[in-house]
Amino acid sequence: MGSDPQYASYPNLLLSQHIFTLRQPNLSAAYATAQKILTASIKEHSQAPLYRYLAHPTEGVLANKIPWDENLYNELKAKNDEELKGYEDELKEAEEKAGESEIVAAMGKKAEFWARVVDKEKALQAYEELFAKTASTGAKIDIVLAMIRIQMFFDDKHGVSKNIDRAQRLVESGGDWDRRNRLKSYNGLHLLSIRHFSDAAPLLLESLSTFTSYEVCTYTALVLYAVLAGTISLDRVDFKKKVVDSAEVLAVLGSKGGPIPGEDVDMVDASSNTEGFESLEMLINSFYTCDYKSFFISLAEVEDRFLTKDRLLAEHKAWFVREMRRHAYSQLLESYRVVSLQNMADQFGVSVEWLDRDLSKFIPSKQLNCTIDRVNGTIETNRPDDKNRQYNEVVKQGDQLLTKLQKFGQAVRLRGSERA
Repeated sequence: MGSDPQYASYPNLLLSQHIFTLRQPNLSAAYATAQKILTASIKEHSQAPLYRYLAHPTEGVLANKIPWDENLYNELKAKNDEELKGYEDELKEAEEKAGESEIVAAMGKKAEFWARVVDKEKALQAYEELFAKTASTGAKIDIVLAMIRIQMFFDDKHGVSKNIDRAQRLVESGGDWDRRNRLKSYNGLHLLSIRHFSDAAPLLLESLSTFTSYEVCTYTALVLYAVLAGTISLDRVDFKKKVVDSAEVLAVLGSKGGPIPGEDVDMVDASSNTEGFESLEMLINSFYTCDYKSFFISLAEVEDRFLTKDRLLAEHKAWFVREMRRHAYSQLLESYRVVSLQNMADQFGVSVEWLDRDLSKFIPSKQLNCTIDRVNGTIETNRPDDKNRQYNEVVKQGDQLLTKLQKFGQAVRLRGSERA
């Protein structure tokens, strides 16, 4: 299993969800809760850098959402300066009188301090210095994971990507089972954030049975991410096995209230309770059973309940909804050679005109292999013939092989004549 992870307490990534909420005009109903939680955290943990980053009148990203109090900021900064001096004195004493382990411990406290108060640049710098001084591979992995969380907090996708590659190399050189699994969750969430749903799905689904990374998201949030990534990317067989019939998924989707063990009920993200998961359950079941009318209804509910409100999913909301509609259209059309527009519109619970417009978004780019005949009111599929495609591929490859053999034969004959 390996030792318990180090440096895993800070920063609290759930705070970044509340920052996201306050930056969305359409989530004003949740502003009061988000403000309360952020303000409480700033005061409890003396987070002067975070307070300035959020509320400063000219530089704060939430200058109009969180009130600025100069006296409060000065009070928090004074506490930070006093605490930091204690860590620096401890480090100086360790360097003068103690050994390497004491120096590393003092450097770790200083790095965690900057992560706690959420100062990105100083935290990353402190962790880099700690990384250079640390000998243990496991501890090095923990340090890189801490840096990833700081970058996730500030939505630094490029930095996250570089450090995930760095952590992967460390894990391959000697990471234990627990750290491998933690990195799998981190990587899955990062891939989801950059819209690589097909790559994220296996990592997130595999993490469901071994999840311990509560420092990056709640378990219910992980289930949400895994289900959405799997629904949009898995083939029908794997979708049934890994999502529809998954024991871990069913345990959450079938829950009727109450927190999941290990989660912080006082500081939750947009998807950390089971309220509204009925729509997610309806989405996957209706998609699998081809109940397209229920599928469209549940897709709209999932968009409103989760995609719009979640900081990782919101920027991919329009793409996800569009792709899920395309998958549903493709799934239905695979069963028909010709289908009437009216029949298909009835199955999806929409008008013929709306369906015609929506299908027209996918047909020109060959995302759907069909044509619409408005005169006769039909849709005709023109799926590629796999047998013909395979036959043409074999012929093409055979021609290439014969050409290479002819060139080889000519080269052999030339070398033979040279010897003669």
